[in-house]
Amino acid sequence: MGTPAVPDRSRFRVLVVEDDDTIGRHLETGLCSNGYAPTWSRTGASALAEATQTAYDALLLDLGLPDLDGLDLARTLRSRFPDLLIVILTARTDDIDVIAGLDAGADDYLVKPFSLTVLLARLRAHLRRQTATSPAEQPVRLGDLVLDAAARRCTLHGAEVSLRPKEFDVLALLARRPGAAVSRENLMAQVWDENWFGPTKTLDVTMAGLRRRLAQAADASGRPCRLPRITTLRGHGYRLERCS
Repeated sequence: MGTPAVPDRSRFRVLVVEDDDTIGRHLETGLCSNGYAPTWSRTGASALAEATQTAYDALLLDLGLPDLDGLDLARTLRSRFPDLLIVILTARTDDIDVIAGLDAGADDYLVKPFSLTVLLARLRAHLRRQTATSPAEQPVRLGDLVLDAAARRCTLHGAEVSLRPKEFDVLALLARRPGAAVSRENLMAQVWDENWFGPTKTLDVTMAGLRRRLAQAADASGRPCRLPRITTLRGHGYRLERCS
């Protein structure tokens, strides 16, 4: 059996947005020494300029910036770059702050102080998922919804459904076994990280966004739609119902 290819981290460009010199320098040095290609911005305005000029794979974003609100910056970059991995770095620990960050478009959330080892593990997990391919995986039809995991496309009546990366990943995981119960732990491990230490509200917010976007797509189609329903299984997880 051959050895699986190791993703080239030197091509994984990371934009670090952090106004604290000590933390910013620590992140820049740590990423460089582990083979990543980081760029450090100290303000939201410079981060916007960097993101416009260069295609980044990941954004490490401190919410407490001197010139712009970090959540507004996350929303702006998410709308412009749907596939950008956004990891929020913040000292805010209240649930409402966690939910606000995830609802602004973040994929991941680390509370300061955090370990560089944990951050690197998260990036490795995301990098593996971005570079993993499943050429044998065929598109799945769920009523009038078609999910093509290989192409990362979701369509309803042939029209593209715009999903955030994690929303797509959750739907794709559920769609592999329609009608089967999937635990929260399984979803968190496969869509985020088997060593996830963050709040499980990440999954709740992502699921709410997924349901909302599917409903909006159905309304926008202007025609009757057969959509798979996502059932919440209290105390366990979720199940994607088969369309009748």
